[in-house]
Amino acid sequence: MRLLLVHPSALMYSEIFLRLEPLGMERVAGAARDAGHQVRVIDLQVETHTDLERELASFRPEAIGVSLNYLANIPEAIDIAKRAKQLLPTAFVFFGGHSVSFVAEEVLEQAEGAVDVVARGEGETVVVPLLEAARDGGLETVPGAVTPAGRGPAPKMLHSIDSPRPARDLLRHRRNYFIGELDPCASIEFTRGCPWDCSFCSAWTFYGRSYRKASPEAAAEEMASIRERNVFIVDDVAFIRPEHGDAIAAELERRRVRKRYYLETRADVLLRNTEIFERWSRMGLKYMFLGMEAIDAEGLELYRKRTSPDENFRALEVARKMGIMVAINLIVDPAWDEERFRLVREFAMSVPEIVHLTVMTPYPGTEVWHTESRKLTTRDYRLFDIQHAVVPTTLPLEVFYRELVRTQAVINRKHLGLRTAFGAMRVLMGNLARGQTNFARMLWRFNHVYNPERQLADHRRPVRYELPLPRRLDVGDRRQLYIHTRAGGRGGAAKTAAPERSGCGERPGENRLAEEVPE
Repeated sequence: MRLLLVHPSALMYSEIFLRLEPLGMERVAGAARDAGHQVRVIDLQVETHTDLERELASFRPEAIGVSLNYLANIPEAIDIAKRAKQLLPTAFVFFGGHSVSFVAEEVLEQAEGAVDVVARGEGETVVVPLLEAARDGGLETVPGAVTPAGRGPAPKMLHSIDSPRPARDLLRHRRNYFIGELDPCASIEFTRGCPWDCSFCSAWTFYGRSYRKASPEAAAEEMASIRERNVFIVDDVAFIRPEHGDAIAAELERRRVRKRYYLETRADVLLRNTEIFERWSRMGLKYMFLGMEAIDAEGLELYRKRTSPDENFRALEVARKMGIMVAINLIVDPAWDEERFRLVREFAMSVPEIVHLTVMTPYPGTEVWHTESRKLTTRDYRLFDIQHAVVPTTLPLEVFYRELVRTQAVINRKHLGLRTAFGAMRVLMGNLARGQTNFARMLWRFNHVYNPERQLADHRRPVRYELPLPRRLDVGDRRQLYIHTRAGGRGGAAKTAAPERSGCGERPGENRLAEEVPE
């Protein structure tokens, strides 16, 4: 079957700081191609809707899948589906991805017949059965499939994340992917899921609060196959199990693989497993993203981070000693007043690290979606991008955005402004000499992308598709939030295999539950 997979356009945050290859969609493409299907990929982060129309006309796909890991892309995806059905009325159109898994039925209804199926859960396990059922019938029996007639069986999880391998060769504009000065930059996955339970996050609810690991041999083999010098490790929390990181490092050293790395982890993991991060810093780890989320104990408790301010600041010191540049994320509560913004600006200017700000956003799949007492001020999917306020603000909205952008400008002055550009001239000129302009463009785009008038204007756009109202749910039994559930888990969790990222002590390729974080 001819299958066209489509990734929607970049969101606001990606206009400046990063543009990552659609790794999940590449793995789905790999699974379909391994099963004998003819697969092509369009990534609208780096291609245009005109390119998509040309591909529909020339390739004439029999099946079209749209990746929806972000709520804000849902309106665009529905429009893509409707246009595809106009051009190819008999084509089978399906959606899949993290965010759409939590609102499958509502999106099907909003698509008004343009979408045949929404696939909940992991895409690698569902794509081949889905294409077979589209050809032979029986869509309602495919695990994870949601059709207008209702839900099929529960979604299945991969036994091992060693395969399928991402079909990276299908991406035609790989030089356009970057993160900061790592330009160009590929992505790789060592583990999947998260055993923590932060109230603002849906990674743990999607995978049932556990994780799986790729075997060190498979991880190293894939890394060796990547052409790019720079690699972003996409794991939600890197090196939870130091022996896993050590084993991958040993395999890479044995293969003499040398690259520059960017990863994300937690402060407590960095402090507990310092030695493995030191080893990776010697191997090329240059950048690290730490989700501090708050600078005080009250904020950390609110988001159930299970860390303390002392741990966060000690982790920053540890990273500095290793020579690793750290990017910090802080969550902006719409309840902040001008004094709170001022304090955060003072903090951002007092540390050498890059400071990123994201607006607290209750997403379907998160615990706060069900517990947040404040009423949503909008249900426009496009505003659920962690850059807009979707619940009432203490300050007038225009003042909130003014303070937000004023505070975000600290990033521009410290790290993206002209002074830093001159200080990093060797990096900049090296990228330009290789024909890489993503980092250079990033340096001067801040004021164009981030301004209060633009963000206010976004609230005034006509709305055609709206998020469903949050359903009140007793989250005492948080398994009700899960997309994937675990066999033999604590408390008798039901069915299917454990979510991606597994625990210590497994054999290569074995899928084993990780220890949970204590309540």
